[in-house]
Amino acid sequence: MTTLLRVDASIRVDGSVSRALADSAEAAWRAEHPDGVVVRRDLGRHPLPSNAWPAAVTGKMGLDAGADADRADVAEATALAADLAAELKSADAVLLAVPLYNYGLSQHIKTWIDLLLIDNELVSGPGPVQGKPIIFTLARGGGYGAGTPREGWDHATPYLERVFGDMFGMRVRQAVAELTLASVTPAMAELIPASKIAEEEAHVSAKEHGVAVAKELTAAAV
Repeated sequence: MTTLLRVDASIRVDGSVSRALADSAEAAWRAEHPDGVVVRRDLGRHPLPSNAWPAAVTGKMGLDAGADADRADVAEATALAADLAAELKSADAVLLAVPLYNYGLSQHIKTWIDLLLIDNELVSGPGPVQGKPIIFTLARGGGYGAGTPREGWDHATPYLERVFGDMFGMRVRQAVAELTLASVTPAMAELIPASKIAEEEAHVSAKEHGVAVAKELTAAAV
């Protein structure tokens, strides 16, 4: 039995493009693995505590937490960080749905990553998730490709690639939809057709990645 860890970061549910792309990837994965298990963590709907990372770092570095209440926070945050790392390590594959907010990552996904980076096994490499597949389903409101006015303004995707690809050694696949705000932004009205094409292509890519990852896991299990 294989396990897919799905992590969503959008603060939207209805109308979220990153979630919809992840749905396509998950459905394709499930079609290949009908008995597989999907573990869900919805950071957009259920954010991690904003004070968890500083408290967990305090515990890791052996700093004096101060009052009893602070020590309780450190213990709770340390346990949370350990649980998140264990969740990632135990998954056979990961599906990460992330929208671009203010040209970067939202605090929801950043807190999750910061807590993962506390785990020495994950960052010392080659670690327990080395070589495992991860699919990014990414939504960007504007256009950030080569030659566009905001080329290089996407500070989320390179960060995700550095952490999960370079640091954790995972095999990254991406399905990306751009111009997702065209339909609600008057200044982008002329880009609506292009946005629809980009989203359709992203769904095709997400499905292809879901199937490919599922087949890779099946082959590895033989």
